[in-house]
Amino acid sequence: MRIVVLKFGGTSVGTIKKIKKVANIIEEYKKKNFKIIVISSAMSGVTNELIKKSRHISNNFSGAEYDVLVSSGEQVACSLIAGRLIHKGFKARSWLSWQIPIFTEGSHKNSRINEIYKNKITSYLREGGIPIITGFQGINRNERVSTIGRGGSDASAIMFAKFFKAERCVIYTDVEGIYTTDPNQLRKAKKIKEISYEEMLEMASLGAKVMQPVSIQDARLNRIDVEVKSSYVKKSGTLITKRSNIINNKIITGISSTHNDAKVTLVGVKDKPGVAASIFKPLSKNLINVDMVVQNISPNGKETDLTFTIKTEDLSKTKKIIKDNKKINFRKVLFERGVSKVSIIGVGMISTPGVTFRMFQALASKKINIKVISTSEIKISVLIDKKNTKKALTILHKEFKLEK
Repeated sequence: MRIVVLKFGGTSVGTIKKIKKVANIIEEYKKKNFKIIVISSAMSGVTNELIKKSRHISNNFSGAEYDVLVSSGEQVACSLIAGRLIHKGFKARSWLSWQIPIFTEGSHKNSRINEIYKNKITSYLREGGIPIITGFQGINRNERVSTIGRGGSDASAIMFAKFFKAERCVIYTDVEGIYTTDPNQLRKAKKIKEISYEEMLEMASLGAKVMQPVSIQDARLNRIDVEVKSSYVKKSGTLITKRSNIINNKIITGISSTHNDAKVTLVGVKDKPGVAASIFKPLSKNLINVDMVVQNISPNGKETDLTFTIKTEDLSKTKKIIKDNKKINFRKVLFERGVSKVSIIGVGMISTPGVTFRMFQALASKKINIKVISTSEIKISVLIDKKNTKKALTILHKEFKLEK
């Protein structure tokens, strides 16, 4: 069987008019003789409303009941899609996770799919049916509904593509694909035709919001090619695939930026083994994500200054944790809001010298001061004043010729 997995995001199924358009897209694949598995998110805004209701009920709402509550949004969307396809004369039905079943492991709110029973769906496909399956969820070994985190419908689609050996996995969303940078920030941003898993993973983790990093990692580990395209216009999208499939003469593939970072600096920390672990362990326990860690050694070798970044919404909690931490000694702690992380990403920089110099020189030409630097094999990130973000994106986009 030639199987294609089609995933539709919340904005793609956000209204009845859009759901009718989704049914037309599915029909086009049916005309090409594909066996189609459809994964749907909840209609846009529905999940947020359900979460809001849970918070009004309790400030410590049960994790198991949270999953039952928020998973209901996908059920509604799937029923509407199936209903429209039936109206158009197709054999279609909605499938809930327990009806297949889709088994997960891990905690409520943040499970991972580890097994999909194929028999029922395979039989239904052979009968000419179009299964419309709830994304973002499964059931655990206790037969309780479990969800796999925000953006989890992408992960659902990728795992269905893996288990059913699909020819394609297409993620339909409200944008035409992956862009060289945020088109809302820079009008000259260009759609990327092909991007490697590694580059897409970096871009997603550094601010690009088209796909969640965990979904890209699933695609990479299982070698599932993923196409991201718009459900609104008939245009080719962006293919996320392995490096060896891509012929690209660009050094840099894309530029990402964040807009809600804060910088924390501990000055005069006693330099001894285990001090960094003592600083970061309580932050980790409180689910505070730490990024861009930089340590400077003082001339006498007895003290160090330690700088790291966090999300702005975690700043108040971080202040309290650091000040209450009796296991570390430091002279003072500095906090700075209004900073932004700008990153250039590209596998081409592995074999190209001078990329770091070009980035720093371009920023210097616009008098943009760099506060913190972080690098990996295919990424260079800098922390700058938030007010300079657009200026930095513009000059770096031009420097690395991404507008062409």
